[in-house]
Amino acid sequence: MSEQSTMSTLCLTNGQILTPQGEVDSLFFSDGLISEAWGVADCEVDLKGDYLIPGLIELHTDNLEKHFVPRAGVSWPAGLSSIAAHDVHMIGSGVTTVFDAITVGEPANRRNRNDLFAVSLNAIADADERKLLRAEHFLHLRCELAGDDVLELIAPYMECERLRLLSVMDHTPGQRQWRDLDKYKTYYGLHGATEEEFEERLSMLRTKQEKNADKNLNAIVDICRTRSLPLASHDDTTAGHVQENASHGVSLSEFPTTLEAAREARRHGLSIIMGAPNIVRGGSHSGNVSALELAQQGLLDILSSDYMPASLLHAAFLLPGLTGITLEKALETVTINPAKAVGLDDRGALEPGKRADAVQVRVVDDIPVIRAVWRAGQRVL
Repeated sequence: MSEQSTMSTLCLTNGQILTPQGEVDSLFFSDGLISEAWGVADCEVDLKGDYLIPGLIELHTDNLEKHFVPRAGVSWPAGLSSIAAHDVHMIGSGVTTVFDAITVGEPANRRNRNDLFAVSLNAIADADERKLLRAEHFLHLRCELAGDDVLELIAPYMECERLRLLSVMDHTPGQRQWRDLDKYKTYYGLHGATEEEFEERLSMLRTKQEKNADKNLNAIVDICRTRSLPLASHDDTTAGHVQENASHGVSLSEFPTTLEAAREARRHGLSIIMGAPNIVRGGSHSGNVSALELAQQGLLDILSSDYMPASLLHAAFLLPGLTGITLEKALETVTINPAKAVGLDDRGALEPGKRADAVQVRVVDDIPVIRAVWRAGQRVL
């Protein structure tokens, strides 16, 4: 990362500065935090009428994987360049706090995800130690319950300070996200397989689920309780799924696939996370309940960019027109709500005492465009 200014105070003005108390004329950064006005002075940053919003907080992005496997069957050999490129991509999308979601224990070894696990984690640590990262990176380990070696793979990282979120998921076809086997075939490129080959695959994956899912779930729940880590569930489909997960201490419901599951998650006080690409594209690629439908029913708390970083800000700016909520309320789904869900009380809003993470946004042809980004009061874009 290029050298940043050592200025300890900064004033920003002449924009639509969105704070919890409403719009203000100017905002002040002091020693990495948002501060009260520190006296009358000329403001150094003219926002030229643009929005100033909190830095975005992303709890679940698969974007890092794309930089290690840029094309099917192609592994990129330079881990440091991969994480640096991913980091710039996230900052360029307005994300100042990113939870890199890394899959653990892929039972079908899709795109060699198991091989990428240690490589990607080591690359993040290396880049952080060399102070190359613009965004702050945390780890979100996505634990595939049917995997044979989930517990073995995560064990070395249980004391890692960067680890802040675990989630449990089960992508065994025929249930949850992949209730529709035809959608499953399309996503995994299996329409060319013979019926016998497909049934053999299903049998293998279902056998792994029966063997591993319960024991892996119980062990991960114990880890989260011991370390006081938040735990998320993935692709809840029925009220029963939600009830079981809530009994295990799950606090976040990621991508519920049905309205029934989302309503049950709300009854249990779980934070509901849906994909921002779902909002921008107008529907789920898996054919499940749409994020917009949940938002319209007041069942959306947090947006995640999932596989497309630029969708996070875009979806937040679309929500007011699609649901009638205010822009300030829509932006909470990508700022203060995810911060609260994972215990990051020091960020997520432009108010005194919070970390000075901020994004300057200009709307061009109804598309929000990033103009500048500050993290802890330092300009990083």
